[in-house]
Parts: sequence; C-alpha cells; structure tokens
Amino acid sequence: MKKLLHTNEFYLALIILILSIIINLKSGAFFTLGNLFDLLRSGTVMGIFVIAEMIVIISGGIDISFPAIASFSMYLTTKILVSNNYNGSIIFAFLVAGIIGVLLGLINAIFISIFKLPTFIVTLGTSSMFSGFLLAFIGSREISNIPDVMTNFSKMTIFKVKSNTGVISSLPYSFLIFLFIAIFVWILLKYTLLGRGIYAIGGDINAAERAGFNVKLIQIFIYGFVGFISGIGGFIHTCMMQNSNPVNLLGLELIVIAAVVLGGTKITGGYGTVIGALLGLFLVIIMNNSLILLGIPSYWQTFVTGVLILIGTSVTAYQGKIRKSNLSYLNDNLSET
Repeated sequence: MKKLLHTNEFYLALIILILSIIINLKSGAFFTLGNLFDLLRSGTVMGIFVIAEMIVIISGGIDISFPAIASFSMYLTTKILVSNNYNGSIIFAFLVAGIIGVLLGLINAIFISIFKLPTFIVTLGTSSMFSGFLLAFIGSREISNIPDVMTNFSKMTIFKVKSNTGVISSLPYSFLIFLFIAIFVWILLKYTLLGRGIYAIGGDINAAERAGFNVKLIQIFIYGFVGFISGIGGFIHTCMMQNSNPVNLLGLELIVIAAVVLGGTKITGGYGTVIGALLGLFLVIIMNNSLILLGIPSYWQTFVTGVLILIGTSVTAYQGKIRKSNLSYLNDNLSET
C-alpha cells in the first residue's frame, strides 16, 4: 500500500475519480454505460498513438511524426483498396497499412540510429516530408467511397447499449486491437530483455552500450514498431469515420504528448508505464469530451491541454528531484558509517 501511494498512477486515478464525480453531479450522465462506451471509442485510436509515443519518450526521444505516418498509411492503403475494388479480408488491409507504417518508421530509425541525429529534429523533418509527399503525389481529396469490407468492420461491435432517450452507444471491435497492442507493449516493457534495453537507452544511452545492449537495433525496432502501430491506428480511424481524409490526424502531437507526460512518463526518458500512459489518456479524453457537460466552451480545450502538460511535467520533475535527494541522503549516511 505504501508503494502504491507513492506512484503517479495512484494520484492520477484519484484525480480521474474526483473529476468524474464532479461531472456526474453536474450532468447526471457520466456514470452510464453509454458514456463509458463513447469515451472508450474516442480513445481507441488516440490510445494507440499514446502507446507509440510512450515507447519513444521512454527511450529518450520525442516523436512528432506519428500523425503524418498514420495519415500516409491510412490514405495510401484506402486508395490502393479502392483502386483494386478490394473486397477480401480486413486483416490483409490492416497488414498493408502496418507495412507502410513500418517503412516510414524505418526512415526515422535510419537517421536516429545510424546518423545519431536528435529524434525531435528528425521526426519534425520527416513529418513535413511525409505530409508534403502525400498531398503532392498521392492525393489530397477525401475518399468517401471506402470498400465495403472497411465499412462492415466499422459496424462490428462488442457491446451495444440503448439509453432512455433512444440513443444507441456501442463498443467497436477496433477497441480489441487497441487492447491487444496495450497488453503486448506492457509485456514487452515489463518482462523482456528488449524492454529493459528501451528503458536503459532512455536512462543513459552510453551506459546502455557499456552494459551490452545493441542500441542501434533497439532504436530500429522502436521506430519500426511505432510506425507499424501508427499505420494500424490510422487505418482504424479511417474505418471508424468511414472516410479517409489525408489531414484529419495531423496536429494530434500535443494532446498525445500531454497524455503520456501526465501518465508519469519522464520527458527525459528512462521511466514510464503503460497503465500510467493510459490513465493520462483517459484524463485528457474526459477533459476534452466532458467540458461541454460542465458548461465550459470547447475552445478552452487547447488551454486545458497546455495546462495538463505543464502539470504533468512539473509533477514528474518534482518526483525525480525527491528521488535524487533521497538517494544522496542515503549515500551520505552510508559513507559516514
């Protein structure tokens, strides 16, 4: 219990609970299955991006190219399927989107792992490059006539619930894909040598090399995997919206980074958890989706997001300072004895 009380996740969960109670007292509709399904639905694609960004930040970098990778993957995949009148398995369509994402992610990996360029600068450049190439050479018009296989997938649901007013809310099958990715990354980070390597290079890349970790291969995996799940997330977005717009996902960097940092992931790398990142995501979703229920205008969402980033960064920095002071205190006592 003492260990739990000192975790960022505990206080984040407490804040979410208090905020949820306040919103429910104001609106009376927060603690309903319909609202819960709506929150989970709106967090499915964003959750995949949060997990992708969390991995990069844990490794000591910041990736702002994932919206461009997702947009490129989903739009090109949709265009390929439409051009070929595709009506086969949805799994193949997801694989195409994922492979496109991997190829784009590996471009980041080459510059970061081989040329050792800063991740923020590389992903800033590739983000503009991917977006510009997409709009200039592949297409900039919205694709609304998506294949039936994509439309049918968007209509597949796990649960459905009908409110007293007759509004039907559902939890889509795509949520299972997000859940699978979250569990896979949790196992990867917690129980594998590769996961320890990701934490190690985020803590100190030189120390990780001396410890025997192959930093180049780990970074290639990170950005290739981030590209893969970004492509998957983008394709899910297209299926759920039932259209493919090449600019819909651009600009999500701020809110995704806010969720990751709020979840306790150190912006300097070396620490972070899947549970914390998802709690941060849930808090951001609640703030964005429920401000209207509290009577707060929607244009305050950007302001609130900025405040959340400052709070999350400040809390993790303060916790790090306390840990350092405790360690120095212990070292001083040990040296005296």
